[in-house]
Amino acid sequence: MSDQLLLTGNVQEAAKKAIQWLINRRPIKELRDWGLAFSLWPPHFTTSCCGTEFGAFAAGRFDSERFGVLPFSSARQTNLLVIEGTLTRKMARAAKIVYDQMPEPKFVIAMGACSLEGGIFWNSYNTVLPSEIGIPVDIYTPGCPTRPEALARAIIQLQKRIMGDKSKNGEDKIKPMESYETKKEKSTKKEEKAVIS
Repeated sequence: MSDQLLLTGNVQEAAKKAIQWLINRRPIKELRDWGLAFSLWPPHFTTSCCGTEFGAFAAGRFDSERFGVLPFSSARQTNLLVIEGTLTRKMARAAKIVYDQMPEPKFVIAMGACSLEGGIFWNSYNTVLPSEIGIPVDIYTPGCPTRPEALARAIIQLQKRIMGDKSKNGEDKIKPMESYETKKEKSTKKEEKAVIS
């Protein structure tokens, strides 16, 4: 056994690359994106008054489940954070904790004028925007309050982004979202540049 030569290299890295290559092939990628787009689970996390509109969106008239949106109780099993209106400093800490607990890939929709630029509380000392606490927002939905129809449209836009909506000539009309690995590589490169300079 000792006279035999065994060349393995870094098996874990090779396995990761093989899995990424397989997942990004066309039939598997399309099936994965379709499943992800119609399995958007937001946690029960109401930050402000737009929560009533989200409740109306989840109720029988609009029926969020037909869009593939099912509110869930635990942040660790969800992938869509809906910031519902004003985000105060106190709720911002909780929102950041919930966002950090969510597994990748995760998405964020910000509802209402308050989450866009502060709304009627724009000059208040305790109002915070999602971008200020490190929560990247994928889709902003304007309004005060945002109507359930607007939230339904935001969900459809997010689903199109996830699936990479194709035009008639096969080009992406909406840019597909970056994978978690790509975002991670970019952030590590930025950190490396910051350390070097």
